[in-house]
Amino acid sequence: MAISPNKQYKNILIVKLSAIGDVIHALPVAHALKQQYPQARITWVVEKPAYDLLTNNPAIDEIIIFDKPKFKSLSGLLANAPELSRQLKSRKFDVVLDLQGLFKSAAIAWLSSAAERYGYCNMRELSHAISTPICGEHQNGHIVERYLDVARALGCKVEQGQFTITITEQEAAAAQQSMKKAGITENTRFVALAPGTNWPTKCWPTRSYAELADQLNTDGFTSVIIGGPGDRKLADEIIAAAKGPLIDLVGQTTLKQLAFVIRNASVFVGGDTGPMHLAVAVGTPVVTMFGPTDPVRNGPYSGENTVLTAAIECCGCWQRKCDKNNECMTNITVDEVLEAVKKRASR
Repeated sequence: MAISPNKQYKNILIVKLSAIGDVIHALPVAHALKQQYPQARITWVVEKPAYDLLTNNPAIDEIIIFDKPKFKSLSGLLANAPELSRQLKSRKFDVVLDLQGLFKSAAIAWLSSAAERYGYCNMRELSHAISTPICGEHQNGHIVERYLDVARALGCKVEQGQFTITITEQEAAAAQQSMKKAGITENTRFVALAPGTNWPTKCWPTRSYAELADQLNTDGFTSVIIGGPGDRKLADEIIAAAKGPLIDLVGQTTLKQLAFVIRNASVFVGGDTGPMHLAVAVGTPVVTMFGPTDPVRNGPYSGENTVLTAAIECCGCWQRKCDKNNECMTNITVDEVLEAVKKRASR
């Protein structure tokens, strides 16, 4: 279904603020819009933590940072909303795509004064009252396809989503320097381990990561722990429990540098987390463990990937806290993950 099949959009606003994995999922929308409307100016509003993912993207002409802390209080909202509104209105957007589907993104869409406002299916927090939800043929499918259904409604012809993450020479050089300093050379066969997630229930046990690292070392792989500063505690637990050496890059890279590290890994191992989706975007084979979330909606979008789940009835509960000792994740064995890694690495 096309909303305006003959319309030529000139100024398009995408609102996708966070989190890292969600912003990655929305990247194919910008690519599809630029393909369909090459002369259009595409602006993206994003929060600071995910900003790095959008830089130097040929499909994105401007990035506006939404400084969330400034808008958390009523006084902050009253003080900062007028300037944001002025900034958005000055662009004279034809259409805004709210791919966040929450109150804060709806507010941004409304402040833009765009004549047309659309969002994806399953919008929440009354955001559907500001932007029209597009419930396309993929409304029960992968989240990337749900976002792309919005682009399709604007006339974009999309068969497969295309992720664009541009790593500059400077970003690659900085990543290579960090890798070299840590002991990773061009000949190092390494597996990237990402223990952190934004929900405790999505985490595979650190003792399992440690055992996997020891097994991988025996099989000739180097294990490299990756993640942001917030993953420091998990990384320390893995290092303490492992019998053999590991390389620790946690908190030592920007997002683009992390993308470079992951792109050079033989395999990525982790749960439903931003770095997992980053691995998919840069084409690295993925072995991922899923429990409380649904791999049909949130799993690896494409590529040679393996999704492991435990045969437990409550899988897919969408709960951040668990009263069953996180059985859905703890019941995924090291042997299962190791076998999957070997299969992915051999291809």
